Amino acid sequence: MRISIFGGELPTIDAAVAAARQVESDGFAGFYVPQIFGLDALTTLAVVGHEVPRIELGTAVIPTYPRHPMMLAAQALSAQQASGGRLILGIGLSHQIVIESMFGMSYDKPARHMREYLSILMPLVHGESTAVNGETLSFNGSIGITAPPVPVLLAALAPRMLDLAGRVADGTVTWMTGPATLESHIVPSITKAAADAGRPAPRVAVGLPVCVTDDAAAARARAAKTYEVYGFLPSYRAMLDREGAQGPADVAIVGTEAEVAAGIQRVADAGATDFAAAEFSTTPDEKTRTRELLRSLL
Repeated sequence: MRISIFGGELPTIDAAVAAARQVESDGFAGFYVPQIFGLDALTTLAVVGHEVPRIELGTAVIPTYPRHPMMLAAQALSAQQASGGRLILGIGLSHQIVIESMFGMSYDKPARHMREYLSILMPLVHGESTAVNGETLSFNGSIGITAPPVPVLLAALAPRMLDLAGRVADGTVTWMTGPATLESHIVPSITKAAADAGRPAPRVAVGLPVCVTDDAAAARARAAKTYEVYGFLPSYRAMLDREGAQGPADVAIVGTEAEVAAGIQRVADAGATDFAAAEFSTTPDEKTRTRELLRSLL
């Protein structure tokens, strides 16, 4: 299992470059950034990829509704060119409350939306033309950007989305999903979908909060507050319920070096191909111990 660092929201592109340089220097496989309400993820990674020469660079994840798939493909191919072929494009539906209440867009039939989205996006990020006239999305043409194909990971938790991730995309990227749910639901579902479609085994990239500490109770209390919103968003709530978790703090990987190492091993044993550690330490000691423990697992 490859181990990467989930960089979270960073204040400036210079901060992102500095963080990625450290991730590369420490020997990690990759560096992931989100697309929330801060820096544009693909613009950031295009700059990072030009400055940091070796590690994989991923988005986790870019919401599809606000960007037409042709425009997202052009952005991704541009970042792929800038990084020399090291980009992995994580995309997802986001959430109904975000798309409808904040963007004022319809969240009707999200599975249909994603199916049509991928039917346009996937050929384009592989340098091919496409001709799609869907119910909600259409595009006829190609993109004139020379770059290696861009792998696409679909944030998928529900059965229909996992089926799409396996049959059409290159894998999935999860967040706030524990090892029991990975083992019993995510990994077997996406693996079967890929096999049924005659496609290669999918990547399963798993993101979880991580903190090495001697005060696990305090760290879990901090995780409960920091990640509280994920306990209420329906898609994450469903995965927490599957896990038997009361909230995000229960799936955070927290404790001593041995306890955190064991928690990450459980993720690997569940079938993850990639682990993106979201370090949420606060004290210098916790920060140092967390990064050193992660480095020891490489």
